[in-house]
Amino acid sequence: MRLPIDTQTVNFVSAGPPEPVIDFDTKQQRVDPTGQPLFNVHLFALGGGSRDQIRVRVIGEPKGLGDYTPVRVTSLMASTWEVGDKHGVSFRAERIEATAKAATA
Repeated sequence: MRLPIDTQTVNFVSAGPPEPVIDFDTKQQRVDPTGQPLFNVHLFALGGGSRDQIRVRVIGEPKGLGDYTPVRVTSLMASTWEVGDKHGVSFRAERIEATAKAATA
């Protein structure tokens, strides 16, 4: 099942720079059907009295992300999955973009 998420009521900050999605078998970066590279972005989602960390897959490398960078997430979708006796939720977005510069430690 695919469920859209209203990102207008949630604040997001990155938990570090984007990471390439690596194919388990070939050890090469995965691409979408058009040949664009896939990246995972770890985000902190804050809103509605809760805080969660999620990993969001996006096409193309988001620029300017680092630790605690405020970001805008466009067209966030949650999808349930099941493989054998394992199940979970994965997240995908059309775009993730920095709204401010990355914080420095």
